[in-house]
Amino acid sequence: MIIQDGMRLMFEEQQDVFYYLTVMNESYAQPAMPAGVEAGIVKGMYLLEEDTREAAHHVQLLGSGTILREVREAAKILRDEFNIGADVWSVTSFNELRRDGLAVERNNRLHPGQKPELSYVEQCLNGRKGPVIASTDYMKLFADQIRQWVPTKEYKVLGTDGFGRSDSRKKLRHFFEVDRHFVVLAALEALADRGDIEPKVVAEAIVKFGIDPEKRNPLDC
Repeated sequence: MIIQDGMRLMFEEQQDVFYYLTVMNESYAQPAMPAGVEAGIVKGMYLLEEDTREAAHHVQLLGSGTILREVREAAKILRDEFNIGADVWSVTSFNELRRDGLAVERNNRLHPGQKPELSYVEQCLNGRKGPVIASTDYMKLFADQIRQWVPTKEYKVLGTDGFGRSDSRKKLRHFFEVDRHFVVLAALEALADRGDIEPKVVAEAIVKFGIDPEKRNPLDC
């Protein structure tokens, strides 16, 4: 979809823009494309999995790149082990989401008498239940750049701040705290911040997942 949109704008409409794809060096089966998400892929995010089951609480999980796989697994853990519903969003471009947000903000500023427009992030997440957790293989600042348009104060961001190192993907994702267990932990923390669950649930999850609460901050290693 991104390539098709780029070809349309650059060749058919002769716009002076460029498109690029960021590819990862990990081979895995891609999920099937849900119906009706073509526009969302180009705009920067789309709903990949919607949890419609009855659950005690609900969260919105955003994932990008290869970490989307960890996010999907985290959603399963939340549903099966904690009775927490989790919608999974695939974010194709946090940069594009920010560009859209800034453009909408500018338009609203210059047209004070008109009904304010909503950013695409707001259009996606308004009315959705629960806190929002974003997880990527990039620095936390990458996903944090859309914070002002996320319609909840409980917006947790996971990323790989720190120095690079060589190890297995599984160990590195645990080290940088972006694997499925840390996604679950961030979701539980956000629910505890809202008063939806007791803090002891978070503490119990730390023990359950074998996480060392005294492990060094990867940023300082």
